Amino acid sequence: MSVEIISILVLVAVFVLGTTLSINMGVLAFVAAFAVGTLVVDKSTDDIVGGFPSNLFVILVGVTYLFAIAKQNGTVDWLVNIAIRVVGGRVVAIPWIMFLIIAVLTAFGAVVPAAVAIIAPIAMGFATRYKINPVLMGLLVINGASAGGFSPLSIFGGITNGVVERSNLPGSPMTLFIASFVFNLLLSVAVFVIFGGRQLLGQKAQDELSPTSGPGTVQAPVRLDHNRILTLVGIVGLAVGALFFDLDVGLLALTVVAVLTVVSPSTTRGAVDKVAWSTVLLICGIVTYVSLLEDIGTVDYLGRGVASIGLPLLGALLICFIGAAVSAFASTTGILGALIPLAVPFLQTGQVGAIGLITALALSSSVVDSSPFSTSGALTVASAPPEQRELVFKRLMAWGFSMIAVAPLVTWLVLVVPGWL
Repeated sequence: MSVEIISILVLVAVFVLGTTLSINMGVLAFVAAFAVGTLVVDKSTDDIVGGFPSNLFVILVGVTYLFAIAKQNGTVDWLVNIAIRVVGGRVVAIPWIMFLIIAVLTAFGAVVPAAVAIIAPIAMGFATRYKINPVLMGLLVINGASAGGFSPLSIFGGITNGVVERSNLPGSPMTLFIASFVFNLLLSVAVFVIFGGRQLLGQKAQDELSPTSGPGTVQAPVRLDHNRILTLVGIVGLAVGALFFDLDVGLLALTVVAVLTVVSPSTTRGAVDKVAWSTVLLICGIVTYVSLLEDIGTVDYLGRGVASIGLPLLGALLICFIGAAVSAFASTTGILGALIPLAVPFLQTGQVGAIGLITALALSSSVVDSSPFSTSGALTVASAPPEQRELVFKRLMAWGFSMIAVAPLVTWLVLVVPGWL
């Protein structure tokens, strides 16, 4: 049995054991990386640990730590109340506002994980306060990021269009962007219906900035104080640094945390315990193992197998499935950069439209970012309230895995089979 097949079977075993036993899947994945790396492919410990996603670890810890402080000192509550005033108290509008805000950010060049890292904790604050399904809110944030992520100005779009150009394939940046936005918008409508959005219709949020919160009750208004102002300045600084100066989100968040802790230690005490440590362990373990799969050539092995198929339409479908399956656990940009060149041989036959397949592959590889094993999904899980974190993880895993099956087939049928692109 080949090394590639063994590594895939071990990954399947990790998921089976992790979902049937009460053990953190990240622990199993670390053990799998150690076992396969040492016993099967003779990798050194340094090589195995080299696949540890240190950048993702810092992002998860830094962002959840900062927003744990913001929640603890009332800053998140203040932001939620201000936004409710802006939409006139219409709760149903809140998820769609989050969708549009993050879509605009990514369309104008914000890195998708950075935008999600900033918006997801705020969106989850809304969800908690107004009893919006956190899965609904999280998926609209992730879908919004993907919707804008393939504009000609964006990172995803730039990388995809660059690979297309280097491969001497015909491309259409605007077709890619429009298709991405429309697909994610329609997907979000489905999410809205499936996860209880219709129950929000007609609901009005009480304006908690006013002294009265209901008949016969009095509630102190949520006002800005010294600590909340400092926290807001830190969050704005995080957004500006990450979105406009391309500074590392995780390290920047930890810098803000350090400043807040020094300036106001009493309001930050205990916040480190609210970091989603079990989620961090799970995500980092899975990504470490997938990095090993990429290093030993499992992804290339699958891609070469598809490219050798004599039926171009079938090969196009399979390469979209591979892009979706691998991207659910790894970098979307990395997968696009690897798989588009592998599709060149059967694209050059002229039996499959290059623009249609590249667009289908881009969509298939990006909508699975809702998987909790991708950066966007992991940040969303980590931003959920502790008591709902396990539920959000399971729902996002189910949704992300369903997208692995659904997105490639739908995009293939619409964009590839008709041959109109």
